[in-house]
Amino acid sequence: MERLGSEGALAGMETREDFCMDIDPPFKENLATAEDWQKSLSKVVPAVVVLRTTACRAFDTESAGASYATGFVVDKSRGIILTNRHVVKPGPVVAEAMFVNREEIPVYPVCRDPVHDFGFFRYDPSAIQFLSYEEIPLAPEAACVGLEIRVVGNDSGEKVSILAGTLARLDRDAPHYKKDGYNDFNTFYMQAASGTKGGSSGSPVIDWQGRAVALNAGSKTSSASAFFLPLERVVRALKFLQKGRDSSTNKWEAVSIPRGTLQATFLHKGFDETRRLGLRSETEQLVRHASPPEETGMLVVDSVVPYGPAHKHLEPGDVLVRLNGEVTTQFLMMENLLDDNVNHKVELQIERGGKPLTVDLMVQDLHSVTPDYFLEVSGAVIHPLSYQQARNFRFQCGLVYVAEQGYMLFRAGVPRHAIIKKFAGEDISKLEDLISVLSKLSRGARVPLEYISYKDRHRRKSALVTVDRHEWYAPPQIYTRNDSSGLWAVKPVFPLGSPLLSLREDLIEHDRTLNGVSSCSAGVTPVEQAHQCVFQESMDSVTSMETSCEQVDEGTHSVDESDAGTKKRRVEEDLSADGALLPDCSLHESADEDRLEDSGAGTETVPEDYQGAAAAAANASVAERVIEPTLVMLEVHVPSSCMIDGVHSQHFFGTGVIIYHSQSMGLVAVDKNTVAVSVSDVMLSFAAYPIEIPGEVIFLHPVHNFALVAYDPSALGAGASVVRAAELLPEPALRRGDSVCLVGLSRSLQATSRKSFVTNPCAALNIGSADCPRYRATNMGVIELDTDFGSTFSGVLTDELGRVKAIWGSFSTQLKYSCSSSEDHQFARGLPIYSISQILEKIISGADGPSLLINGMRRPMPLVRILEVELYPTLLSKARSFGLSDTWIQALVKKDPIRRQVLRVKGCLAGSKAQNLLEQGDMVLAINKEPVTCFRDIEDACQELDQCSDRNSNLMLTIFRQGREIDLLVGTDVRDGNGTTRVINWCGCIVQDPHSAVRALGFLPEEGHGVYVARWCHGSPVHRYGLYALQWIVEVNGKPTPDLDAFVAVTKEIEHGEFVRVKTIHLNGKPRVLTLKQDLHYWPTWELRFDPETAMWCRRTIKALECSTNR
Repeated sequence: MERLGSEGALAGMETREDFCMDIDPPFKENLATAEDWQKSLSKVVPAVVVLRTTACRAFDTESAGASYATGFVVDKSRGIILTNRHVVKPGPVVAEAMFVNREEIPVYPVCRDPVHDFGFFRYDPSAIQFLSYEEIPLAPEAACVGLEIRVVGNDSGEKVSILAGTLARLDRDAPHYKKDGYNDFNTFYMQAASGTKGGSSGSPVIDWQGRAVALNAGSKTSSASAFFLPLERVVRALKFLQKGRDSSTNKWEAVSIPRGTLQATFLHKGFDETRRLGLRSETEQLVRHASPPEETGMLVVDSVVPYGPAHKHLEPGDVLVRLNGEVTTQFLMMENLLDDNVNHKVELQIERGGKPLTVDLMVQDLHSVTPDYFLEVSGAVIHPLSYQQARNFRFQCGLVYVAEQGYMLFRAGVPRHAIIKKFAGEDISKLEDLISVLSKLSRGARVPLEYISYKDRHRRKSALVTVDRHEWYAPPQIYTRNDSSGLWAVKPVFPLGSPLLSLREDLIEHDRTLNGVSSCSAGVTPVEQAHQCVFQESMDSVTSMETSCEQVDEGTHSVDESDAGTKKRRVEEDLSADGALLPDCSLHESADEDRLEDSGAGTETVPEDYQGAAAAAANASVAERVIEPTLVMLEVHVPSSCMIDGVHSQHFFGTGVIIYHSQSMGLVAVDKNTVAVSVSDVMLSFAAYPIEIPGEVIFLHPVHNFALVAYDPSALGAGASVVRAAELLPEPALRRGDSVCLVGLSRSLQATSRKSFVTNPCAALNIGSADCPRYRATNMGVIELDTDFGSTFSGVLTDELGRVKAIWGSFSTQLKYSCSSSEDHQFARGLPIYSISQILEKIISGADGPSLLINGMRRPMPLVRILEVELYPTLLSKARSFGLSDTWIQALVKKDPIRRQVLRVKGCLAGSKAQNLLEQGDMVLAINKEPVTCFRDIEDACQELDQCSDRNSNLMLTIFRQGREIDLLVGTDVRDGNGTTRVINWCGCIVQDPHSAVRALGFLPEEGHGVYVARWCHGSPVHRYGLYALQWIVEVNGKPTPDLDAFVAVTKEIEHGEFVRVKTIHLNGKPRVLTLKQDLHYWPTWELRFDPETAMWCRRTIKALECSTNR
């Protein structure tokens, strides 16, 4: 298996065995002594640098990520460093070079060959003040079989590594690395058993005289073989660069190096093979006579790119005889002729199956099929298809290619490497067509898209793209490469007044027509979105985010840096065909609410086509017929730019239940394993009526496993009279042995019911904290049934009349197999409906909490008073062993003769009012002298405080601690249901206030705990310098950052390109100080904040360069 050398092994590469019948040139005697090598290396080593590169965006064949590699100085006066193409990158890159004395300087890309694996960085020679070094001369003519060599570079992450070897071959086929990534072709490679590893890409291969005879490029994972690129083409390119810059000035000008192509790939085949392909004997004799004696074969066409210059003129198997009248058997001669005849015709004499043919082909400018710009929209990177990928995929160059899917396309199920063919009903043949269509769309528009993939090239696939309603991402931008500056210039695609950029005041009205077509595609029928769980397992995109707190081992990286060694986020399990992820229930509307009837009685006019869908099933139970019109399937997407609160996936499915439905507002209850965070896009599909509309998360319970999602009933159209709310029946509570009916939805939105019996109405959950802390259900009693319906079947538990007693919802946990191995796991349990009923009553009656705009109406939202203590039940028999008195045991048994338990303290949430009062192991015996035995007793006591006129926020707890009864006055905390409403992106890390799952670990840094790193982005400065997630930023440049406001104030003072000293404290309490370089060009500082006045997530740029916009 072959790999590029800069970053270790590549997963999923094809293995290609190499067999060679060629005769190599004779060995040359090597007379070098150890002294000679020592003298040579003393000159070479100072000129070799460690390159630390950061690919800021995915582009063409490369993904976003950070890596180490090697380069060496080839022109000291002009400041030119030679390395590999896959190190220089075809897209935006930020890089630094570190010399052997650890002097660090910024370097900028000036050239990367479109085909061959070499490129150049430039630097300011005057920046090196403390090192004496000389450039390394290039001597491609010195390479020969048997030559003793040394590979000097950054091997396996070491600063300097010197590996010995002997050149064994000069005519090896170019190595094949990936089927969808960079591959070199139309050149020979050298081979030696030097055993280079990750980080050695770009190392000079030197002889005993200190000359570079080749450039290290890759190696084979299954052996010690290393592959070296010949330097003939490198020397040519370097001469063009040297002519383009006068060493007396510091100004660089972009240099165009002529490169020609026929868009055809050739392989060098031995004469025996060419004879089998039909080469005539007289032609072979002619070629042998015109070629050097050591020539062993000829060039044969391997592949042709569709619609390129050679399309329909050359075919695989054609043997090249002459090019412009000259016998051509070597790649170097062929490329020289093509490069010298750009935009001119050349004559090729070939033999096809023994038949001589002559074709005249126009030599195309290779740079014209190598993109130097891209569109970034909703985190997606889209650009014209390059010659490299066109060759890999056998597509035409210039098609609209998705290098990174981002959020909008990921949400639609459009994969990476897709080719967009049609958008909003208009054909897309070039990037400008796509931009034109986007300019006509508005926020929230849903339009069809057609694409093809190289994995299924013969069929077009359809998707339904939803334009972001909220400002999850910066407005669309165009990046254009500038080789003079080494940066990619950024400019907005659309003016400020364009529909895509404005937060429309009539967005709610627009939602009502979402199932129609957009303004630019009238008459086009939207394509139904496929209901399949598409997970983003690849973490290698600019938008991809990570929670790992450990730095990727740079020595194990391959050219696909971001895939290697990083922790993949676990995702939601796929749901079975007969079950979906969770539902919920509802309460009666208040009498003063102007609403639709929810029982289907009397005055409603129901469309005949949709009357009693469940009744059509002859064997449907009463409960199933009653509940089906109240069930909803939710599809939830979380933008990768703001995956906060430890959310472990970008895509969730689940079943919810309508608990309120009036003319002005509808509410759906669903578990928090489906709707985990408020920063999400929710789509609702109704079982009662075939329609899909958006919803907005309005409430996330801080303790219980449920969320409330609002929708606009007017968006249902005729379906508003069919859809109704479920009847909630919180009392009497379910008891052991009660018969219940579990009703849920299949993926096809068909109701399914199953009868069961309650085995435990108040089982306590014990869910441990995940590696990345996220919501976990605590302090709640759940319902267990006698039948295991699997982890994917969810719905509601009802009585025989269809009245909802509980939600059968999904819970998430993490199964840990070892210290480094874990897996996400889901299971289903029943959640009693009383907690949902209480919140619903407060919303309907008008709570005294902060107001929220819902469907254009401002409504006060409830606050929840809680005792921020994690509790767990212990049997009284165990409590007696700890010394609990008989008096208290009898009192607790009298209070709850069935469970016979006492609650113990597992821990207090950090920062809570109870933190310094209660201790682990305390037994909570009573509240205000009333015995307590279950979690609901605690909740009821907290609610009583809200009803008190004196607004007392303390509870009098009687606890048992180490053999003594103690009365404590413990404060309670008030939480809203908004979740996290503010996030900041600084240098590529997402910071927020610590959420409750983090606080539940019981630790907050004393230095400050308001700036918690939740995620980090690939290709960002924090990726490059190792500021990963799961830690707090407590100081920046020595200034404390106790909260987000202080953090913003400090970072706003830091300019572009400045190094920043950051002090962090990890979740485990370990402090650390690191430095990183701020990059405002590619990674401006921005803030995303929820605005309750508009019910929209709004994006604001905090600090950016004037020439770039926020991302």
